[in-house]
Amino acid sequence: MKFKSLGTAATAAALFATALTGTVAAAGTAAAAPPKDCSKAIVNVKAKETVKVRTSPKTSATALGIWGKGKRGGICNDGKAYKGGSYTACGKKSNMWYYGGDKVNGWVPKTCINW
Repeated sequence: MKFKSLGTAATAAALFATALTGTVAAAGTAAAAPPKDCSKAIVNVKAKETVKVRTSPKTSATALGIWGKGKRGGICNDGKAYKGGSYTACGKKSNMWYYGGDKVNGWVPKTCINW
């Protein structure tokens, strides 16, 4: 009998949390944003073309600045790319993004970075 009441209490708590936040957690989905760890950055990386450095990995995100063609910068997260919005840039289609930059860090299209 105790197990049944615990299940009811857990369900009630989940419904209450959903009402407060307005979101529903789906089992098996990653809710956390990609990490932005620049402690192990790949440095002296050049941009193939001038690209916008964005607040999130999608072309509609706000531009924080630019990474100029041929300018050296760094790629954070030990050079790992992350999935984001689809784009066509530097002659290729992709949905993979790096977090990094030259003067300011943000999200840049992977296809435009040489390393």
